[in-house]
Amino acid sequence: MAANGDTNGVSIGEPHKTFDTILVLDFGSQYSHLITRRLRELNVYSEMLPCTQKLADLTWKPKGIILSGGPYSVYSSDAPHADPAVFELGVPILGICYGLQEIAWSLDNKNVVSGEKREYGHATVKIQKHSGKEAHIDRLFQDLGEDLEVWMSHGDKLSQLPAGFEPVASTPNAPFAGIASTDRPLFGIQFHPEVTHTPKGKQLLSNFAVTICGARQDWTMEKFVDKEIERIRAMVGPKGQVIGAVSGGVDSTVAAKLMKEAIGDRFHAVLVDNGVLRLDEAKTVKKTLTEHLGINLTVIDSTDLFLGRLKGVSDPERKRKIIGNTFIEVFQDTAKSIAEAAKDSPKAGEIEFLLQGTLYPDVIESISFKGPSATIKTHHNVGGLLENMHLKLIEPLRELFKDEVRALGTNLGIPEELVWRHPFPGPGLAIRIIGEINEEQLRIAREADKIFIDEIVAAGLYRKISQAFAAVFPDTAKAVGVMGDKRVHGKVVTLRAVETTDFMTADWYPFEFDFLKRVSRRIVNEVDGACRVTYDITSKPPGTIEME
Repeated sequence: MAANGDTNGVSIGEPHKTFDTILVLDFGSQYSHLITRRLRELNVYSEMLPCTQKLADLTWKPKGIILSGGPYSVYSSDAPHADPAVFELGVPILGICYGLQEIAWSLDNKNVVSGEKREYGHATVKIQKHSGKEAHIDRLFQDLGEDLEVWMSHGDKLSQLPAGFEPVASTPNAPFAGIASTDRPLFGIQFHPEVTHTPKGKQLLSNFAVTICGARQDWTMEKFVDKEIERIRAMVGPKGQVIGAVSGGVDSTVAAKLMKEAIGDRFHAVLVDNGVLRLDEAKTVKKTLTEHLGINLTVIDSTDLFLGRLKGVSDPERKRKIIGNTFIEVFQDTAKSIAEAAKDSPKAGEIEFLLQGTLYPDVIESISFKGPSATIKTHHNVGGLLENMHLKLIEPLRELFKDEVRALGTNLGIPEELVWRHPFPGPGLAIRIIGEINEEQLRIAREADKIFIDEIVAAGLYRKISQAFAAVFPDTAKAVGVMGDKRVHGKVVTLRAVETTDFMTADWYPFEFDFLKRVSRRIVNEVDGACRVTYDITSKPPGTIEME
């Protein structure tokens, strides 16, 4: 991601021009994105960039900088290091784990060594107090008590205290678990305050960002939406038009509503019914977006086209490619038709922009210091469109995490049931039906899924679960049953429900047995062709959230 806020024609907002910003430099830790999330939760705006970011390329100055953890040893020949200008910028710096070692190593490469034993898991850090002219170095641990429960994950450690620093925290294995400079706002900690396993970690980050850096806590969706609408209007102009695909999910719905607020009917939303949507999905989305949210929506029913191309296909990757490529084809044809019709409007210009619901986690995946090619993620709904359509991207949610998108949706007046709707994959039911797809399997998957979700909602569990659905086994895996005093062979329906905060890992949801009994009874009795119901209790990893 370019530091100036624009790359390859992709439109990126620049909240750091409006909000005090804490810059997080990522050294490859699995927890790096959590630092940014915790700061955002404190209403302090934060951005993450790779640790190799050159400060001279930034067009803005952060209020403070946090150096993340990482899987490397700072003394290794291939270890990543921060731009030396970071330490000359004159803003407060906090090093976390590897970041602590990076600060120490930058001062003297003898300061860091391989530890005698690895320290991983829960630990108790002893906070050391100072007085007199050195009392200011205790600000990082202000109001955190004398003993702090933390999460450790390191093998290397400081061999000695860097010159000009004092210890502010320690454990028996890491006597320099926390250090602070006596004459500069430089701080380092060996543990991870960003994870929930460090109960007071968020307060520590607040001490750094707010108390030490002086960052204002004014990052809210109320302020963001006004600035973003203003930015969209300036970018699109008084006559420019925007087209975008919607699915009914929270991301595309919020992005569409934001565009509606910014440019009205000059935004053209397109819903492609690919034949593998949930029960009455297209009708529900159309009613919601047009009647309740006032969005200019075109619905394209391409069921026959998609299902025709999927006939006889059982490989999940082939299914994905067929659905993705066919979507592009249908969306392109629809975009051309809308563009032709728009030319006759005296109040509007040509369609120049494409709306995309990119979120900040997608951006984070593409900015690893190892290079975008190693981590970048292809979006199923727009992959391949840019080269053929020559449209400029507008990504109004690009700086937001999922929880911020939901807060923005609430601020825009979108109903709660839409704001908190579970994710639905781009390939739809095609990857919830194992093997080849046919009309009977689609019907069973839709009806069973509807029963499952309805019962979850009725039990008051929907908001506690991150994602839930019913999947169907292939015809080759029918199960025997006894129904109506007859021996039958019917479909196996598998239920899956998970809890997760980031969708990178997930645990299966522990339903009460009475709930599962009720759902199973309803599916077997009400869904013709289904004779068995199972519940998937596989976590991620080793499993995935979806079935295929």
